[in-house]
Amino acid sequence: MPETDRGTALLHPSDLTLALALLTRLPVKIHDTARGARAAWAWPVAGAVLGGLSALSGGAALMLGLPAPVAALLALGALVMLSGGLHEDGVADTADGLWGGWTQQRRLEIMRDSRVGSYGVIALVLVLGLRGVALALIFAAGALAGAAALVIAAMVSRAAMAGVMATLPHARADGLAQAQGHPPRATVLLAMALTLAAAAGLGGASGLAAVAAAALAALGVAWVAHTRIGGQTGDILGAAQQVAEIAALLCLLP
Repeated sequence: MPETDRGTALLHPSDLTLALALLTRLPVKIHDTARGARAAWAWPVAGAVLGGLSALSGGAALMLGLPAPVAALLALGALVMLSGGLHEDGVADTADGLWGGWTQQRRLEIMRDSRVGSYGVIALVLVLGLRGVALALIFAAGALAGAAALVIAAMVSRAAMAGVMATLPHARADGLAQAQGHPPRATVLLAMALTLAAAAGLGGASGLAAVAAAALAALGVAWVAHTRIGGQTGDILGAAQQVAEIAALLCLLP
């Protein structure tokens, strides 16, 4: 594919590899990073890979006779490790920055600080606790229910990231989100279409409700971010993913 076509085409063979390299700690090799946010249509696919792999941990635990809460925590632990805690770090930094600073500049400075403050710790406890409890209740219905929920939630929350990234301006002139650029509308629509199809196929009406709830949750994060720092950063995208995932899991409770 010519250089100009590669940069503007809706799809490119490197997009999935780029999405996996960005959003996971899986050992993938990337040879082309020029696509940036144009590869965002593949973020839900990367989410499906993460959800499926983490579901194996939970399913194996149930097969060994371990109780549903243990299976849920093992699945959640696998999900966090496979993603490198990328989004959990984002939600902690977002909580510290948005509620720990009095000005836009100070909030952005706090978000860039690698140290975790009180708001960040509270946010981590809440998001991990809510996800763990929701997954425990879902895994109590069986391994298939847990696997479907993990895949749906992982996909819809990463599609929500693409939506927030396309909607909000960048809050700073550098950083991970700024380096990726803005995904075009067609890219976001493709991500949403893939997510809707998977959610409907795996979860039926509950899956579609999960999509709607995740979208509303991500919009809420986007509104707060726009109000307090004037746009989005990589941390804001991570926070949107976490909140959207929780909203989706709550809709998938049996």
